[in-house]
Amino acid sequence: MPDSAPQQLLHLVIGGELVDLEHNTFKNLDDVDIVGIYPNYATAHAAWRAKAQSTVDNAQMRYFIVHLHRLLDPNQEPAR
Repeated sequence: MPDSAPQQLLHLVIGGELVDLEHNTFKNLDDVDIVGIYPNYATAHAAWRAKAQSTVDNAQMRYFIVHLHRLLDPNQEPAR
C-alpha cells in the first residue's frame, strides 16, 4: 500500500434487542442487525445514530460501534 493512502480505521455497527439493560447480551443472536463496516469513526457514528434514532420507541434495542481496527491491530496506539 502506498504511503499516501489514507489509513483505514475500520468500524462495525451492530445492534439488536437486549435481554436486559444491565448487560450487553442480545436476546436473539439470529436477529442481530449488522448495519455495516465503515472506514472511519465519523461514518460509523452517523450510521449508528440513524439506526439508534429509528428504534427509539423500543427501550430494549441498542446499537454499538465496534472498533475493528483495534481488534485487527491491538498494538496500535489509540488516537488522541
